[in-house]
Amino acid sequence: MTSTTTPPGLARFNVLEEHAAHALLLEACASTAWARRLLAARPYATAADLYEASDAATAGLTPGDLAEAMAGHPPIGRPKAGDPTSAREQRGMAGATEELRAEMLELNLAYQERFGHVFLICATGRTGEQMRDAVKERIGNAPEREREIVRAELGKINRIRLARIVEED
Repeated sequence: MTSTTTPPGLARFNVLEEHAAHALLLEACASTAWARRLLAARPYATAADLYEASDAATAGLTPGDLAEAMAGHPPIGRPKAGDPTSAREQRGMAGATEELRAEMLELNLAYQERFGHVFLICATGRTGEQMRDAVKERIGNAPEREREIVRAELGKINRIRLARIVEED
């Protein structure tokens, strides 16, 4: 049997003042267009409704919106200082060897030079080696293909971050 009760975090999100809800959404995804679309669809009856709205908003991001969203993500292996979200998401790099950290730095720079933006991957649950292998695999992609992979990875990250909001007591 499925519950029809709105999770406490979602209920709070639904009634937050617009500026506070906007700020909360921008912490999840740095795209103002994404945040505006999610705000415009409030209130959400279920977490699934929120996630579906997020997926639709992510799919609708222009190249500029996507660039804005990616600018909010630090390079893999270098989480933002004092940011528990990026540190938690990049936990797989926490125990990485100095060699792996140096290799990731080099790969991040090569990727950024090739595509003009940070290497974006849903790092949650991945090891440092898995992230390294992913950047090695993706660096050879055509820019159009890579943009769609980045969009999919951003969607996964957004869902994880929204789940934290929804599940807060």
